Amino acid sequence: MASISSDHQHRHYENVTDEHVLDDDKLLKLRNATYHSNLTKLPKSIQDYIEEKAKVCQPDAIHICDGSIEENRAFLQALQKNGVIQKLEQLNNCWLALTDPKDVARVESRTFISTKNLLDTIPQPQHGFKEIDPSLNLRNLKCTALGNWMSPEDLDYELGRRLPGCMKGRTMYVVPYSMGPVGGPISKIGVELTDSLYVVCNMRIMTRMGIDVFEKIGDHGNFVKCLHTVGVPLPTQRTIVNNWPCNPEMTMIAHLPEKNEVISFGSGYGGNSLLGKKCFALRLGSIIAKREGWLAEHMLILGITNPQGVKKYIAAAFPSACGKTNLAMMTPTVPGWKIECVGDDIAWMKFNEKGELRAINPENGFFGVCPGTSNSTNPIAMKTIQKHTIFTNVAHTPDGEVYWEGMDDNMVAHGEHLISWKGKDWTKESKEPAAHPNSRFTSPAEQCPIIDPNWESPEGVPISAIVFGGRRPQGVPLIYESFDWEHGVFVGASIRSEATAAAEHKGKVIMHDPFAMRPFFGYNFGEYCRHWLSLNKDGRKMPKIFNVNWFRKSNNGQGSFLWPGFGENIRVLEWIFKRTDGDESIAQKTPIGILPTLDSLDTNGLDITKEQIKELFSLDKNFLLDEVQEIRKYFDEYVGESTPSEISMQIDQFNERLKNY
Repeated sequence: MASISSDHQHRHYENVTDEHVLDDDKLLKLRNATYHSNLTKLPKSIQDYIEEKAKVCQPDAIHICDGSIEENRAFLQALQKNGVIQKLEQLNNCWLALTDPKDVARVESRTFISTKNLLDTIPQPQHGFKEIDPSLNLRNLKCTALGNWMSPEDLDYELGRRLPGCMKGRTMYVVPYSMGPVGGPISKIGVELTDSLYVVCNMRIMTRMGIDVFEKIGDHGNFVKCLHTVGVPLPTQRTIVNNWPCNPEMTMIAHLPEKNEVISFGSGYGGNSLLGKKCFALRLGSIIAKREGWLAEHMLILGITNPQGVKKYIAAAFPSACGKTNLAMMTPTVPGWKIECVGDDIAWMKFNEKGELRAINPENGFFGVCPGTSNSTNPIAMKTIQKHTIFTNVAHTPDGEVYWEGMDDNMVAHGEHLISWKGKDWTKESKEPAAHPNSRFTSPAEQCPIIDPNWESPEGVPISAIVFGGRRPQGVPLIYESFDWEHGVFVGASIRSEATAAAEHKGKVIMHDPFAMRPFFGYNFGEYCRHWLSLNKDGRKMPKIFNVNWFRKSNNGQGSFLWPGFGENIRVLEWIFKRTDGDESIAQKTPIGILPTLDSLDTNGLDITKEQIKELFSLDKNFLLDEVQEIRKYFDEYVGESTPSEISMQIDQFNERLKNY
């Protein structure tokens, strides 16, 4: 294979000014687009993959993306010319996309894994599979609380109804990218074929995208194959809303672990179309991690330094929209403490030869939820998104500023008129929200003011603690520690949380979300627990495992939040920090786990009473007995014979501890 090089610093964003903009005749004159002329530069494995998909999808042209500034600028201007995005004049190189209102979130009901053996993917539920809505247009899909499965034969049928000719009238963009630093020992390579320029521009932010990646692949094809199409060939009879082509009636996101492949049809929304993210980094990633003996997790990674200058790293798993980004970018309220961000959403973790658990953030950007993000809740995120950012489904002012609920009430306090995410005139009196609850920003991680100096270390950072958590208005203490690794795996496996807007669920229902991975398991959850349990080996420095709940409310979950959260969460991290040093004086054993002694949490300067602190840590025996039964029922009904004996034993032991409490 001929060496491929690029003169462009494709991950460079600084000093982009209007004077660099290409003139119109060069703007849309992208490189020779027939795949015959381009493919001669590529590894044979890539050529074969493109040829295979191009024959089926039938694009009019093929463009090999190089990830350069010039290319990105041309793509953004093409999107602007086609009305897909608009420039936000008050911000530096920032753009706004408004989607079809039918394409706004991950579609879990249409997302599945296809393997020969059903039990490789999902446990056999006690009461059979969920009844499938015929409108999904997915033949013989098997749906459970822990993932969906389709046979290879049925998948072939569904692909046959969708893919032939799906890119007619469009260009197929070839996006080479690395998850993690290019060439790193934990990193992996992917290639996404897509007919969406919006996807290309977002992938350039979210991954390390560029032609230098091809050198890591070679002719034998050691890469994850990702095919994405909006599913609207041209010309079309469909009504295109907001210049946002999509095909929601036929949307599906299929994962083929036996082929290391993802195929996504019909949706342009981030979680369904940026295939390096949840599809590769978590679903396929968790399968690859099991094969190779590491972990791919839905976790933030942060660095925490105490006033004495000692630094540790913590990984934390919360369900989507439960505060991962806020914690990863925390501004501590207690003087002397420092937080630095390695990543806000995904962690790949692997034990090295010294027995240390090392973690990388495989992503290159932040895909954050906008509503609720403000200078008071997350000032670091607000600084991060001031330039080179793509916003999706937020409101905007006529002169090009962005707005969403919870950002800045003063912007709309006096009846100011905004343009909502649906393109409608909006004031604070309007009945619909200005921004969609799942509206997003896509920003380069390197712009984060507190990005950790080691965030791109190929070897990863050493993890001292793993934290689980969720939204629990009632019954669950602010913080507790597991007794040991096995108990910690049980803690992660039994997470329950209020549903959020990140997927299509409605209402504030308490859902099981084990390891905050429920929508992202790539294989049988029982085997997933078994894999976690198997990692505890002699000679390894096992991180301590904790559970936090920032969201407990007074009056048995009916009142207001008991804990101020946000920057005050440093007080909880301080306790975790001390516990990783083995400080026994600040800990007390309880049936649920190890809790702080009442005086060991620093509450100086907090507007919080001793009664509120007691309520934050109170254990209601009857509530917890019900909780155990809920967990037992969940494993019995949805995991069944796939449940590891260690998990069953943990349930029994928890029940016994409570009975004796």
